[in-house]
Amino acid sequence: MKPGKHNLITDVPGLQVGNAQDNQIKTGVTVLTADQSFVASVDVMGGAPGTRETDALMPHNLVNDVDAIVLSGGSAFGLDAASGVTDALSEQGLGFSVGPVNVPIVPAAIVFDLINGGDKHWLANPYNNLGRAALAAKDSQFHLGTAGAGTGATTANLKGGLGSASMQLADGLVVGALVVVNPHGSAVVPGSKHFWAAPFEVNNEFGGVGIATDIDPLYQPKNEKLMAYDAKANTTIGVVATNARLDKAQAKRFSVAAHDGMARALVPSHTPFDGDLIFGVSTREIDINDNPVTQMLLGHVASLCMARAIARGVYEASAADNDTLPCWSSK
Repeated sequence: MKPGKHNLITDVPGLQVGNAQDNQIKTGVTVLTADQSFVASVDVMGGAPGTRETDALMPHNLVNDVDAIVLSGGSAFGLDAASGVTDALSEQGLGFSVGPVNVPIVPAAIVFDLINGGDKHWLANPYNNLGRAALAAKDSQFHLGTAGAGTGATTANLKGGLGSASMQLADGLVVGALVVVNPHGSAVVPGSKHFWAAPFEVNNEFGGVGIATDIDPLYQPKNEKLMAYDAKANTTIGVVATNARLDKAQAKRFSVAAHDGMARALVPSHTPFDGDLIFGVSTREIDINDNPVTQMLLGHVASLCMARAIARGVYEASAADNDTLPCWSSK
């Protein structure tokens, strides 16, 4: 197995990602969409999620396809980014058909980035327009690190960011991950530049520093985000996708498995102060005949891609004015 051409979630054929950000506010929006509507489900494992339309993604509910997924900064304000994307898709005549009306289905999740050094004294909620701009910027290639919804992201001791990774399997199957890294926990081993995800690195994609040899799993480093506990100022949100044909229940299991990658890459993860969640997406290109072994492999590879994407998001972060935390590259 090896990464796809761009080592991005858009190596899954048909998927596109768009970013938009406001560097003064230190926030942004990332939109995942596709040439055609796609199957999606979601699994939430953090204790403080912020979401929109995720109930529709449960396997027992009616709507089977979605038109886009929105990842946004801004906490509750950021959920308005999905309204901008919904409006823009409606103007294009896309969405779930209900008689003469089309209703775009646009699930969304947010991270808290309101105390990261940016100017949050806006006169009008900026996220609707950021959502529209991110959708308009959709492409097969996009920036990582301090970009899109990762613009204002932070970890326990470093800037976070937007990450992505992919993996090619046999028979044309592809798995990819997209993630906004904004956890309470740390992506690096305390006192080092070694990523927790180092055992899964491919082609030095996040620096090639290697695996730490001296690890105390119970050591608690100084956490620069402690002041934000009451505000639930954390959360890592992401998407795993494949071109294998999955139904909603299988997409749900796919997203559940991907959480293993989050736990491998962030310590601690899934805390009461994080709203950690992962969407699972299928573009239904290749029939796997409901093979349970193949489904198991897809979930495992999704977890590996998620771990790698998290490390890449932190690795690719870049410095900006008024940052409250340093970048990995300057540590």
